[in-house]
Amino acid sequence: MADKKQERAALAAKMVAEQKARQRRATILKVAAVIGAMAVIVAVGIVVGIKGGGGGSDDTATKLVPAGESKYGMTVGNKNAPHQVIMYEDFLCPYCQAFEDAGHEELQKLADEGKVYLDYRPFHLLSPDYSTQAANAFFVVWKESGEDVALKFHNLLYQTGNQPSEEDSTIQDGSYPAAQHLIDLAVQAGADKGDIETKIENGEDDSMVTKATQEAYDTGLNGTPTVYLDGKEFTQYTNMSDLAANLIKAVS
Repeated sequence: MADKKQERAALAAKMVAEQKARQRRATILKVAAVIGAMAVIVAVGIVVGIKGGGGGSDDTATKLVPAGESKYGMTVGNKNAPHQVIMYEDFLCPYCQAFEDAGHEELQKLADEGKVYLDYRPFHLLSPDYSTQAANAFFVVWKESGEDVALKFHNLLYQTGNQPSEEDSTIQDGSYPAAQHLIDLAVQAGADKGDIETKIENGEDDSMVTKATQEAYDTGLNGTPTVYLDGKEFTQYTNMSDLAANLIKAVS
């Protein structure tokens, strides 16, 4: 009888051991399945990341809104011109001022001649409030006074003596008389003061600035000016004079 009990006990222990082994195998299989699924998700995420985000050249090509198709870009010239140039700018950026000073007249002349289609896309990059206020004023003038006046206003904002210094303490502490300065330049460009004064003072188009800024960041850019020629970032320069000269040569 004792032998029978021992045999039954041994059999029960064996069954329990086999059951535990089966449970372990099932658990291992489940974990492996989860890990495999996670690996697939990660792989898909990497592919999506490579194609649609992150700042590489392929990335930018996917995220960049083509010339003439952005709600926040003001265009000059014929869309069917052989070349298209998109320029992301901040009105407080001294490098943008240097680039505009070196090249805007010739670029706009080439646009008038049908050789290049220009797309100016101001947005807010720099931290002092003037950056946002100037972009807001640009959108106000564009909406209220039309493209011709807005282009003149754009050029005046970069004209030597009109752009405040980013390091100016009055810019940093917000005491710079931005609204009046911007209104005066807008009127000089041809805007009717009554159409734009209150809107510039109240920051009426700040939401446009926010959206324009988001669209700019979506391209993966990390500075201003950032220039795209025919859909690809133009990098053939070492300084702003080079940028202007080489870009003009490329589209002439």
